[in-house]
Amino acid sequence: MEGTSIKHVVLGIVAMAIPLTLIIIAGKPSTRPTKFQALWEGYLRFVRSMLIDNIGKEGLKYTPLISAIGLFVFFSNLLGMVPGLEAPTGNMNTTLAMAIIVFLYYNFEGFRKNGIGYLKHFMGPVPAIAPFFFVIEVVSHFARPITLALRLFANMKGGAILLVSLVGVVIQNPFTMALSPLFLLFVIAIKFLAVVIQTYIFMILSVVYLAGAVAHEEH
Repeated sequence: MEGTSIKHVVLGIVAMAIPLTLIIIAGKPSTRPTKFQALWEGYLRFVRSMLIDNIGKEGLKYTPLISAIGLFVFFSNLLGMVPGLEAPTGNMNTTLAMAIIVFLYYNFEGFRKNGIGYLKHFMGPVPAIAPFFFVIEVVSHFARPITLALRLFANMKGGAILLVSLVGVVIQNPFTMALSPLFLLFVIAIKFLAVVIQTYIFMILSVVYLAGAVAHEEH
């Protein structure tokens, strides 16, 4: 168990180092923007658009946070597609740590922007039953990091197990061996799609939680 945890920590560091290295390479001056630089600019435009759509222009200040989360989750998920490696996000410790960071940050921003009035967000629209709503909302908010972490962990861990099982079936079955190249390409494509989708889900939920904390209506 200890060895497995250390392995995920090391792979997590690798998942952080890869995008950092690529960003440094993309940031090198050039006479004209390269396709590689355009790719990174497109990613930033995507993140900025996500924030503007959910929070407004004031949400642009969260671009570094959301873009960093997206890069880490994406490259962590991607490492799980490399034979012999496990996705850091296939470890509950990793996903829970990220989810707790998001949870603490959006609540901090909620109090920073609204002061003690942020608590009104938990009390519902009807003052008479505000205590009941408060308990429900608090429990719901504390459940968010758990569900956020479990969703990513389960999909990455389950996907890895399914991929290994399918490859094992192909190798052991003579009939499927003839179709194995096409089959494996199909499985890899599905796995990569899951990597992208799970990255987007983690990012958009983080943005939605931020939006609920900083852009809610005043009561």
